[in-house]
Amino acid sequence: MSPLESLYPFLYAEERTDPAMVLDDVRRSSIAKIEEIVELRRTVADRDGARLDACAAEMAAAFAAGGRLFAFGNGGSSSDAQDLAGLFLHPGGLPAFALTGDAAVMTALSNDIGFDVVFSRQLAALGRRGDIAVGLSTSGNSPNLLRAFEEAASRGMLTVGLVGDGGGEMAGRDDIDHLFVVPSTSVHRIQEAQTTIYQVLWELTVSRGNHD
Repeated sequence: MSPLESLYPFLYAEERTDPAMVLDDVRRSSIAKIEEIVELRRTVADRDGARLDACAAEMAAAFAAGGRLFAFGNGGSSSDAQDLAGLFLHPGGLPAFALTGDAAVMTALSNDIGFDVVFSRQLAALGRRGDIAVGLSTSGNSPNLLRAFEEAASRGMLTVGLVGDGGGEMAGRDDIDHLFVVPSTSVHRIQEAQTTIYQVLWELTVSRGNHD
């Protein structure tokens, strides 16, 4: 079974030749996915609401003291990291950078040293005490994220991790100050919930900055 077949089996079933039946299955599948992500977001909000507020308070304090945010991730999480940085780097907003945004740096480090260091080497060059490092992953097992958090913590940066399932190797690490785990094994649902998490962090952080 192909990946698409596993996601949308009703589109590939031989007996489903009636367009009305296919559309009905699509409708029910879409509703089920919507209900699933809404419930997942509600679970995260109920469980981590207070911790999100505490994390945002530390992020606001870091920005107020001149700190900068560095976001990073692989694949779809790379796109989310760029979106996250873009939220904070709003016109008149806060200094934030996506470590996947410079193709020359990414390819040079990957080619000359190895992909495992593409984030940690950038943090070693750019990061300083009081900055913020935010890493996104669905599995929590990416070696380049683990090395990045280790580097960030050694430099006195505030570290924030967004991960899925059980947290993988990112769970329980001393070098991640705030870890938010989306309790799902679906990459799609994890990333959808993570976008909500970092948008909430952004709103809370900016709100605190405006009131200080």
